[in-house]
Amino acid sequence: MRITWFGHACFGLASDSGVTIITDPFDESVGYELPDAQADIVTVSHQHFDHNYVQGVPGNPEVVSEAGNFCIKGIPIKGINSYHDDQNGSKRGTNIIYVFDIDGIRVCHLGDLGHVLAKEQVEQIGEVDVLLIPVGGTYTIDANGAASVVSSLKPSIAIPMHYKTDRIGFPIDGVDKFLQAAGGGTYIDGCTLEVKKQDVEGKETRILVLDYKS
Repeated sequence: MRITWFGHACFGLASDSGVTIITDPFDESVGYELPDAQADIVTVSHQHFDHNYVQGVPGNPEVVSEAGNFCIKGIPIKGINSYHDDQNGSKRGTNIIYVFDIDGIRVCHLGDLGHVLAKEQVEQIGEVDVLLIPVGGTYTIDANGAASVVSSLKPSIAIPMHYKTDRIGFPIDGVDKFLQAAGGGTYIDGCTLEVKKQDVEGKETRILVLDYKS
């Protein structure tokens, strides 16, 4: 499978058979360029402008924006309820975590998760090969919270998202605080990562920082 980071919490996930998922598409005010790839499936973790700009995605994708179990174009998708803050949603509402099974690789997109995971949520998520995790704080878990979530889920690969870059003005932290809290990481030259099943089998967690697609 192929993972492309478009910036913020928006990724393209492409299966070997050509099925494409786009997560949490943003509108043009965020600062990154809008994804130019057509999608078969779009997932929305919550209804904020920087995560739900479905109309900006080319094609005629099926949209998943709720918790539950789905199977679209042969891709199993599980949506799990969580919160956008650490006060049971009273500040920013709910958030949906999505788990995808693509080419035998389990990918978890945490959306705008605002709290460390409860034991039952960890159990609902299950085994994770690739974790897409917010790390910037303010609107989501911060560096220490993200490091704790990585420790609880034990993915083979963790890819940080939703952090400060030179393209956005949001009052959130950059990725460096997370890397320090989590014990380091590797910067990838480019916005795309190819992942095979053998890349995630029996591996210790690696933190990989992608460049955003520009």
